[in-house]
Amino acid sequence: MSIQKTLTSLLLKLPDPILVAMSGGKPIVRDGRTLDARFQFIEAAAAKRPLPDPLTPAFARQGTDLLTFLFGGARENNVTCSDVTIELAEREIKARAYRPQNQKANLPLMVFYHFGGGVVGNIGTCDAFCSIIASQVGCAVLSVEYRLAPEHQWPAGLDDAVDSFMWARDHAHQFGAPVGLVAAGGDSMGGNFTAILCQHLKAKKQAQPALQLLIYPATDIEAQDGSMQSCADAYPLTKATMDWFMANYLPAGADLADVHLSPARASDLTGLAPAIVVMAGHDPLRDQGFAYATLLDGAGVPTQVVCYDSLAHGFTAYTGAVPAADKACRDIAGMIADAYRQQGL
Repeated sequence: MSIQKTLTSLLLKLPDPILVAMSGGKPIVRDGRTLDARFQFIEAAAAKRPLPDPLTPAFARQGTDLLTFLFGGARENNVTCSDVTIELAEREIKARAYRPQNQKANLPLMVFYHFGGGVVGNIGTCDAFCSIIASQVGCAVLSVEYRLAPEHQWPAGLDDAVDSFMWARDHAHQFGAPVGLVAAGGDSMGGNFTAILCQHLKAKKQAQPALQLLIYPATDIEAQDGSMQSCADAYPLTKATMDWFMANYLPAGADLADVHLSPARASDLTGLAPAIVVMAGHDPLRDQGFAYATLLDGAGVPTQVVCYDSLAHGFTAYTGAVPAADKACRDIAGMIADAYRQQGL
């Protein structure tokens, strides 16, 4: 463990009042939600080191890897992990498979897409969280490393998400899951991919995933109101950073209302997979998550909704530093297990 990670870990073990005192003197409250003291401390530290102007994808990716190293948790002890190559006719996609010692042969394979605005992140970003799902639910997880912009702009990453799901559906047995029984999930851009995937399968008249897990998903790229304003300065996803992501992710002239970008703009959400929709209280995307959950529920889709009011966007990558984030991730895994039990799995 590096000195930087050791010092960070020690500081974040200080009592809440001390952390708040060291990071502004009073708690941060947005929309009546009080930010976790550890996230507040991290936010204050980040504010002292502003991003370079112009921000480059290479710098942002290095920063994401550093944050994962400093704040990410360890992989669960009872989960084995192996890297996988998804071989398609015209390209290969890198993935990582997680299999728990307590794997239940009747449960779906979960295909998971990491966060990162379509520009940053990789299978290491969500390593701990994917192992938590595998361990707590007792299912195999396949984490997909899709192509990133600006080298590969939309819809390249989305195409990888869809094609990797199709591949996983046909190869689920390789991971100890029933053939054809696959769930899908992701956080932030991964949640966006998951929502679009379900709509795509419906349009193609193909079977839905066993479950769609949408963690602080981007569902309406045109949205500018609500939490996009009240949480515009929240760490780690600010409105300015969101705009930067989209400037890199989208080709010139992209229609922001296209349902392959903004799934909340779809006219008919009936018949989609049962959904778990998770938000963070301090997140510009929070209200998009609530709005999409309302649309799903109104369309008759079984939908569970939860908002972790004290947490910030990206909390799945902070399980090693923020106990409340670790607990939330384990709660989410419990919701997945409950959803499967309700389906008789």
